[in-house]
Amino acid sequence: MTRRSCAIYATGFVSAHLLIVGIALVVAQVFQTMIHSRLKKEITLTEKSQVFESWKNPPPPVYMEYYFFNVTNPEMFMAGGKASVKQIGPYTYREYRPRENVTFLENGTKVYALNPKTFVFVPEKSVGDPEVDIVRTVNIPFVAIMNELNSYSFFLRTLVSMYINSLGVEMFMTRTVHEVLWGFKDPLLTKVHSLKPEVDEYFGLMWKKNGTHEGEFVFHTGEQNYLDYGKIDTWNGLREMSWWSSNQSNMINGTDGAVFHPLINRNELLYIFAADLCRSIHLAYVEDVDVKGIQAYRFAPPNDVLMSPKNNPTNAGFCVPAGDCLGTGVLKVSVCREGAPIVVSFPHFYQADPAYINAIDGLNPNKEEHETYLDLQPTTGVPIRACKRAQLNIILKRVKGFPKTKNITETIFPIMFVNETATIDDESAGQMRSLLLIVTLVSNFPVLIVGLGIILLLVFLVLFCRNRQKKNEVKRIDFTEAFHSFATAKDDTAYTPVSDKTDESSETPASQPMKNGSYIAMSPVEAQKC
Repeated sequence: MTRRSCAIYATGFVSAHLLIVGIALVVAQVFQTMIHSRLKKEITLTEKSQVFESWKNPPPPVYMEYYFFNVTNPEMFMAGGKASVKQIGPYTYREYRPRENVTFLENGTKVYALNPKTFVFVPEKSVGDPEVDIVRTVNIPFVAIMNELNSYSFFLRTLVSMYINSLGVEMFMTRTVHEVLWGFKDPLLTKVHSLKPEVDEYFGLMWKKNGTHEGEFVFHTGEQNYLDYGKIDTWNGLREMSWWSSNQSNMINGTDGAVFHPLINRNELLYIFAADLCRSIHLAYVEDVDVKGIQAYRFAPPNDVLMSPKNNPTNAGFCVPAGDCLGTGVLKVSVCREGAPIVVSFPHFYQADPAYINAIDGLNPNKEEHETYLDLQPTTGVPIRACKRAQLNIILKRVKGFPKTKNITETIFPIMFVNETATIDDESAGQMRSLLLIVTLVSNFPVLIVGLGIILLLVFLVLFCRNRQKKNEVKRIDFTEAFHSFATAKDDTAYTPVSDKTDESSETPASQPMKNGSYIAMSPVEAQKC
């Protein structure tokens, strides 16, 4: 066997083994299982984990964009007409949210942490100066007092109404954006504070929320089960709430939205506990997206999250008292926030009952600007981009004893909405792409082996066929040459006398006859002329 043949058969031998080994590894999913096992162990909230530091000090910048609904026709609304609003904003603040007082519990299976939030104004991302720009909006302290007095006697409500009129307090107020957002000394609350010192005389939508936290959290680290990674164990010492009307509605489910377990699939529901909404919500898969070259799954709240109990009976537990329900797209949260009848929704009543949208002029809900969504890298569970959008509303209605409200139509009135956004920074995105490339190569290593085996098999087949073809050609050439030599020899051969005598005998004259003992042999001689 020649060296060429040895090389060809060695190629076939190697390709066969690569195919057998590669297919076996693909079927057994050895490398994929190894990678998944490694991810489950590495992605935990433990000090040795690579993700712990980013959880403790999130690197992506978080921006809070505040939009306000400026009321353009308050007199018409008070007279019974439809209110008209104009959106102003954004007024953007950079949010810093480090984890503090981090303490590991129960042999590292749980971790305690506070999450204080600090806000810094970002003028280059804002439409104006919040300390200069004016907004006309609902006088929430006034509405809160009316709401509190609703259970008191008509006579008392009338006296309070007369006193409020003497102070010149109206249903709508005009303040700077900064005052509405971060607080001001309200004249009406100041009077109440003098009677009830526990009532704060300052009011603001974000009053006392700059530099404070939303409660004490205990999280699962994922050390025992990777599916529990980042899930909330307790909030303010509670494993469930008490202000809703069903056990299911009172459950604290999911994470705080900062982290999720690795190996996410498109069919699962992800749960987030939103302390500002006083409830847990779920997100469902929407589509695949690309963020800075990173493939991600987009999850968003489906329509049933804020659907009316008539269409989604599981939401009946959010009606307090039981049976006192609002329509689709809104949620009354005054049960966990004492005071005004506050209602939350998506911006511009996106996904809400059209009746709420049509009750106010100037609203234009659309998916691009008002949808809440979360883009997650499915292998690691890391949020790549997030947009949390929520609107604050208040219920305005007639209150007996307050003549100013006698003509108004009950309305869920929009105050402002916030767009909380975060996108992975370029440095972290580069690290994520490198990590995913390694994971992809290792996971698909058996496929690479199969591919290499197929390539070598093709090379073997080509070489084998060419070698067979070449051998056949050599045989044909040898046969042709042999046949040609034989034919030439036959044409050029003559019979000559051959003798075993010495040369002298060969000099016998040609005219002398041949003697006995000579013999005839064939030997090629030059052709003789006839």
